[in-house]
Amino acid sequence: MRACLTITGRTRVFGIIADPIGHVHAPSVFNPLFEKHGVDAVMVPLHVRPDDLGTTIAGLRALPNFGGMAITLPHKVTMMEQCQEIGRLGRLIGAVNFAAFDEERRLIGDNCDGLGFLDGLRAAGHEVRGRDILMVGAGGAARAIGFTLVDAGAGRLVIANRTRSKAEELAEAITAAIPGRPVAVGTADPRGFDLVINTTSLGLDAGDALPVDPDLLEPEQLVAEIIMSPVETPILAAARAKGCAIHFGRPMFQHQVTAIARLFGYDFPLP
Repeated sequence: MRACLTITGRTRVFGIIADPIGHVHAPSVFNPLFEKHGVDAVMVPLHVRPDDLGTTIAGLRALPNFGGMAITLPHKVTMMEQCQEIGRLGRLIGAVNFAAFDEERRLIGDNCDGLGFLDGLRAAGHEVRGRDILMVGAGGAARAIGFTLVDAGAGRLVIANRTRSKAEELAEAITAAIPGRPVAVGTADPRGFDLVINTTSLGLDAGDALPVDPDLLEPEQLVAEIIMSPVETPILAAARAKGCAIHFGRPMFQHQVTAIARLFGYDFPLP
């Protein structure tokens, strides 16, 4: 049986807020990290309903030993109203996924969804500046990744989504926030792109359709995923067979964790 965390009167408390809460994994990631690095801290799940968000944040602000929180659905947008300071990417994306109280109990939020993906790419030796990128998907993860890639200097971003109107809305939002950069809506045809990214859930389940036609992939391309399990999704396996370089989903998660830890005040190596 695994030993429990030792919690004392000096233990610093962090949380993850969500509604519903049962699916969250952040405590199972951060608590082993706190133990491993000898940090007297604990992360707990906080089930917060949308109508109770303001009251909850006011209560947490009043607790000197509460340091901050990871944030997931449905609070990423509305949490911005509770923050006294928001980082550049959080402002661009229009949502925050982590926040921490400073010494004056001001709540500082930011978004590392896209940054985790970008940092993971760069750590693997892949640069996005000047690259032509096809992003398949226009959901929450795609929004953060799209803003971050364009902000980082992507040469061209084309968004393909089954519901075209969602891709159009995302393209318009990115263009409005970061004018002068080539952002467009297109099909899932990967030909001619340097980087092809799957931000959809296709690949989570056996029998899923592929997000792009693997026969159209080109050997000089990099094909990237955000799905962590399975490690090698069908599109990554197909891309490897075509001679493409591939990038797994886990580095995005690892770099998100380190970014959140930094805002919490800890400089952890990659988990």
